[in-house]
This record gives sequence, C-alpha cells and structure tokens, in this order.
Amino acid sequence: MGEMLITVRLDENHLANGPGAAASPEAQLVERLKCCDEEAYETLLARFQQPIYNLCYRLVNDPADAADVVQEVFLKVFRSIDHFRGQSTLKTWIYRIAVNEAYNHRRWFGRHRRQEVGLDAEDESSRPWLDSIADPARDPYELALNEERHQLIESSLREINADFRTAVILRDLEDFSYEEIAEVLQISLGTVKSRILRGRESLRRVLAQQMDPQSATNGMGLVPGAVK
Repeated sequence: MGEMLITVRLDENHLANGPGAAASPEAQLVERLKCCDEEAYETLLARFQQPIYNLCYRLVNDPADAADVVQEVFLKVFRSIDHFRGQSTLKTWIYRIAVNEAYNHRRWFGRHRRQEVGLDAEDESSRPWLDSIADPARDPYELALNEERHQLIESSLREINADFRTAVILRDLEDFSYEEIAEVLQISLGTVKSRILRGRESLRRVLAQQMDPQSATNGMGLVPGAVK
C-alpha cells in the first residue's frame, strides 16, 4: 500500500512539473518569439519599445541616437531569443542588452564623431512621449514649473558619471530592485548600492550648483523630492 501511494505521488509530481504543466505568460511569450510568431514580436515591441527608448535617450542624450540604439537592441533581442534560458526575467535581459548597446554607442561616438551642441529648439516629434503628456487637472503655471523641474533633472543627470547615472535611472526612474539592477549591469549588489548612493549625491550637487540656495530649499523643491 505504501509503495502504491509513493508511486501515485511521484506520478502527480511528474504531471505538475512535466511538459503538460501550464507555462507563465512570459514563458509563453518567449516560446512564441522563438517560433517567430509575428504577433509575439508586436506584443514585445508594444510592451518594451517606449521604456527602452526612454532609457537609451537618457544614456546617450540624443533622440536620433537613442532611436538607432533601440533599433539595434530589438534586432539583437530577436536574433538572440533562442539563447534566452530564463535565468533572469525577460525584462531584465532586454534592459541588459539596452544598457550594453547604449554604452557601445557612446564609446563609438567618442571615437568617431566630434561632440556637437545643438542650439536650435528640439523637434517636438523627436521627444519622448512622456514629455508631452499634460495633466488636465493642473494649471499652466504648475505645468510650466513641472516642465522646468523635469528639464533640470534631465540635464543634471547628464552631468554625472555614466555608471552612476545608469544605476540611478534604473532605480529611481525605472523602479528596478537592487537585485534586478545587479543582473542588468552584471555587478555585485554592493556595487549597485554604492553607485546609486554616489549617483544621488552627485545629482544633488549638480542640482545645487544650478540653483540658488533659497530656491533649492524653499522654491521648486527639486533637491529633496526630485529623485527617490
């Protein structure tokens, strides 16, 4: 009788963990991508294209360059999906590719192109969609103030060390956990925490330099509330 119960339990475990077990939505999406399912590609782009663009834009500081990087990111994703083994989440894997591609682009830019400073107004069509969304509940003055805050934070982020900037963006703007950032950047958890701490301090100093002490503490409130 005992042997029969053991056999039944073994069979049940086999069914629970075997080929017939229900796969998670992410695992199903990965399998569809590996089968070159066109709708799966569209689902992936709808989910990740804009967030990846926003990340790349902040890392390379140019909308056209960011668009080029994003194209390379998804080409690499589609070409490499067969090698994805699920040891991290799909999101973490894609963000790791995006960070690496942005770094590669920045290194190429430094070697092959001279630094240019644009003086013309930015093309509205090239700005991230998040920049142009207005909250109808806010008056024009508050909208202008929020836009000024946003632009000041974005410009200040460009002034800090690239490694620190990436860690701060992933943590405070993309809301990644420390563990996820460690996976994306392929560094230790201690290094992640150190980069975030030093990045926030660097950002605070840059913001303080761009503002007078009174407005920094009592006016727009950028320093204490801008980044988590």
